[in-house]
Amino acid sequence: MSHFSTLRILDLIQTMATSKKVITREEWERKLRDVKIRKQDMNKLVMNFLVTEGYVEAADKFRIESGTEPDIDLATITDRMAVKKAVQSGDVLDAIEKVNDLNPEILDTNPQLYFHLQQQRLIELIRVGKVEEALEFAQEELAPRGEENQCFLDELERTVALLAFEDVKNCPYGELLDLSQRLKTASEVNAAILTSQSHEKEPKLPSLLKMLIWAQNQLDEKAVYPHITDLVKATLEDPAI
Repeated sequence: MSHFSTLRILDLIQTMATSKKVITREEWERKLRDVKIRKQDMNKLVMNFLVTEGYVEAADKFRIESGTEPDIDLATITDRMAVKKAVQSGDVLDAIEKVNDLNPEILDTNPQLYFHLQQQRLIELIRVGKVEEALEFAQEELAPRGEENQCFLDELERTVALLAFEDVKNCPYGELLDLSQRLKTASEVNAAILTSQSHEKEPKLPSLLKMLIWAQNQLDEKAVYPHITDLVKATLEDPAI
């Protein structure tokens, strides 16, 4: 192939790459206005977020103001948030008792959740320096479950390894003592309770935002158009032409 032919192909590729359809801000806003979304659907989306995230007072006020009924009893939100708060504060035993009061089958049918709660109890014992009690608890409560599941065993070994370090917060497994670990366990419990109540484990709103980002990335390959860059304010950014 001659250099001339190669240059023509390269030029064609460049032309194809830059021949995206350009949509002006005015045209894009007009298209957005043409999309009709029912207020009822928006209200349901808001209520779904409030219920799933546990904002019981806000959900009750929104129910009164908008006339949107939640799909679960709002009283159960208070109980669920009490469980979540107990885990986040490190009182895992109280959280387990509260879960069993809500529905004993939740832990009976979810061995992974039960293990993670017991693992969190072990972490809390290590956090306050109860070494002997932690070792005894690990041997009696967690080791038997680790023998049945390799993943559990790996997590148990990482947790027990904290005892080998004097400065546990700065050791290789110190992240287990971070607040984020409590939040992770609390979120897992929250999701399990929601599932037992035939409710979505996660609110729909974040999923829609992720879908928006994905759709914009797909459209980037075909057009130049105003982007929503600030998801909080939903402001449009003029296309770079």
